[in-house]
Amino acid sequence: MDWDKSLLYELKWCREISNIEEKTALAKKVASHVKDGNIIGFGSGSTSFLAAKEIAKTAKEKKYMIKAIPTSKEIAFACFSLGIDTCSINEFKPDWGFDGADEIDKNRWLIKGRGGAMLNEKLIMANSKITYILADKTKFVDKLCSKFSIPVECVFSSLNYVKQELKKLGGGEIVLRPAVKKDGPVITENGNFIIDVKFDNVSCDLEEKIKCITGVIESGLFINYRVEIL
Repeated sequence: MDWDKSLLYELKWCREISNIEEKTALAKKVASHVKDGNIIGFGSGSTSFLAAKEIAKTAKEKKYMIKAIPTSKEIAFACFSLGIDTCSINEFKPDWGFDGADEIDKNRWLIKGRGGAMLNEKLIMANSKITYILADKTKFVDKLCSKFSIPVECVFSSLNYVKQELKKLGGGEIVLRPAVKKDGPVITENGNFIIDVKFDNVSCDLEEKIKCITGVIESGLFINYRVEIL
């Protein structure tokens, strides 16, 4: 007997979306890139949620068959509710992807990962021919770490060691990210923890240096990826 799948289709974006008019315009813009048969990496966050709605609308109107590779459970729920088929990156390589950003500098370097999905987001970005970054005017900065810290995903047993090594790299204001409306720390999409760290200077090799720390799974620093800012 088939399951009653109603719970998968009930979840909606429950938080207020800031700059919604500008974000909706970006969502419509990325939806114009959809082609029949596309495998698309779906990023996470409010702008990606709006993009998912526009892509679903385009696919339905044009009778396109597409598949989404979701980077988080929240965007997977959105795909279910919108009638978009999902698959994994182990099954298909994405033709292209889209995502939001927390900060973008003049080099098109990014800070991402406030939603705890930076590993999945980076997998999509590394495997796509192009990733469209949906960014409203509030995301652009002269210098990374101006507004947000760099999230560093690591395993529980490595927390103290990772903090020590981040300090050696010049990191300051290093904190374990607490969960909102829940006791304890944030848990990532892959069951790990997030250390938030600020740097006065983000060099071209910082992403690699952070990744080389034993216990680090991934960081939310994205340097020199194939991105187009919409």
